[in-house]
Amino acid sequence: MTHPHRLTVRVYYEDTDFSGLVYHASYLRFMERGRTELLRDLGLGQRALLQGAGGGLFFVVRAMTIDFRKPAQMDDSLCVETIVREVSGASFDLDQRVTRGDETLVSAQVKIAAVEGGRPRRLPSDVRAKFASVADPRGS
Repeated sequence: MTHPHRLTVRVYYEDTDFSGLVYHASYLRFMERGRTELLRDLGLGQRALLQGAGGGLFFVVRAMTIDFRKPAQMDDSLCVETIVREVSGASFDLDQRVTRGDETLVSAQVKIAAVEGGRPRRLPSDVRAKFASVADPRGS
């Protein structure tokens, strides 16, 4: 992908802790929304995938490495950027960043696994092709 998928989010009171700064788990929710909107933009509606044959296909976070660099605070407008880094048989790797303007606040490397009927499964060829079509050609 020559450019990342972007989602704008606003920081609300509910996203902060007692100090008025974004609570660390809120960044996980922001990044989840970014991944969901990437799927939607690729034409991969999660409801449709779940209603498929064989118990429904869904994606789970298998591993995530997060670097918290700077805090965000209430009322900030943030951007969640998501890049498909690599696609393999049953999983795909993403790079995500939460930014405020030009500042990177949080970055994460995320490995997503495909699951169907409660068991790991290979990505269907059409799904793999959609991810591959936006993958960073440089890989990792």
